[in-house]
Amino acid sequence: MGKLTGKDLITTIDWEKDDLIKLLELAEDMQKNRYHKKYTEVLKYKTFMMFFYNPSVRTRQSFETAATELGGHAQFLEPKSMRLKTAKTAGETVEDAANVMSRYGAGLGIRILEDQISAYGEGEKLLREYAHYSSIPVMSMAHDKFHPMQGLADIMGLRKHLGKKLEGKTFTLVWGKGALARSWSSIQEALVLYSRFGMNVRIASPEGYDLDPEVIDYTKSQCEKNGKKFLITHDQKEAYEGSNIIYSRNWMTPNAYANGSLDKQGEIEKSLKYNDWICDMEKMKLTDDAVFVHPMPVDRGNEVTDEVASGKRSIIYDIAENRLHVQKAAMMMTMV
Repeated sequence: MGKLTGKDLITTIDWEKDDLIKLLELAEDMQKNRYHKKYTEVLKYKTFMMFFYNPSVRTRQSFETAATELGGHAQFLEPKSMRLKTAKTAGETVEDAANVMSRYGAGLGIRILEDQISAYGEGEKLLREYAHYSSIPVMSMAHDKFHPMQGLADIMGLRKHLGKKLEGKTFTLVWGKGALARSWSSIQEALVLYSRFGMNVRIASPEGYDLDPEVIDYTKSQCEKNGKKFLITHDQKEAYEGSNIIYSRNWMTPNAYANGSLDKQGEIEKSLKYNDWICDMEKMKLTDDAVFVHPMPVDRGNEVTDEVASGKRSIIYDIAENRLHVQKAAMMMTMV
């Protein structure tokens, strides 16, 4: 695929917008021509390595399916069952593992989330280290800072339901109470990507749920560059009113790692006290007939009601399907 062969995809910030659009257009064509022979052998005999520090449902399913439909193979690997060097154990260094895997495979995906790190940023640091030593493309399958495949799947879904011209649409990211103590990966990817596509951005949360200041600054700069509005508020009515896209999801506080590990139970207990922070039909009625977006798994009854999550304006299943198509496109563009 030319200039993108071998390119990493750790966050969409690392890619030019024109290349992201090409990826989306390719993904849309792959969806229409899912089993066409022009795609079914592009990764013939090639292997995509997958490091799962954290378990998954859609990520493993969609990447394995993607490799198969492109004529290749995805190899599932759990670092906990491998002899890799960590802060507490002896084993193979990142440099050695990356160099050897580059001799075996055509690409490497890594998934490392909140409970497998001791401080925010460690997951991204690990991916960048693998990318430094690898001669094959490294892709994030979700890490503590960003989730590029999810963000691209979101945009593909919005292009289908709101039209390919997303500039000027109003995107609201609203915090929801939850029982999962979730990382910032999917929501921060949404912020940086939606703002690059020319949308107005609103963030609503209770006080104390601030996100990465660098991500906020980047998002704000993209809104300014595109002449769009950026808002952070603690007022749900202000956030929902007139919005075109509602993305209601739980996320942890900046103090989640204060003691050198994730205080999961403390985060959950704190979160569940905010009973009014749930996306429901009453709040959705304030919007401009907004679509409901979520990366899944949905914490129904906390982040959002069943009525909204399963309602006629919910596009969560389309977006889940899109993970397959954008990943196929990314693999073809970087591994061929």
